[in-house]
Amino acid sequence: MDAKDLRASLRAMADVARLRILQQLAGYREITVSDLTRSLRISQPLASWHLRTLRRAGLITTHRNGRQVFCSLNRSRVEECRQALGELVGQI
Repeated sequence: MDAKDLRASLRAMADVARLRILQQLAGYREITVSDLTRSLRISQPLASWHLRTLRRAGLITTHRNGRQVFCSLNRSRVEECRQALGELVGQI
């Protein structure tokens, strides 16, 4: 992962609500946006706004099945971020 990708991922994670979303997604293979909003007690439009940021950074994936939108954590991307950050901190 290059520095630009790491920066984009870290910026996407630099919000408490988005960190809570990632934490929630880590516990599931996939979850609907409706279930996610209920468990986090946030509105659907707010959740969609945060999910879009996370999706653009490649940290989550989404797919639609009828009217339901399913989200899942992109575990390989999160692991790449962890490794890249570890390498960066190791250089300091």
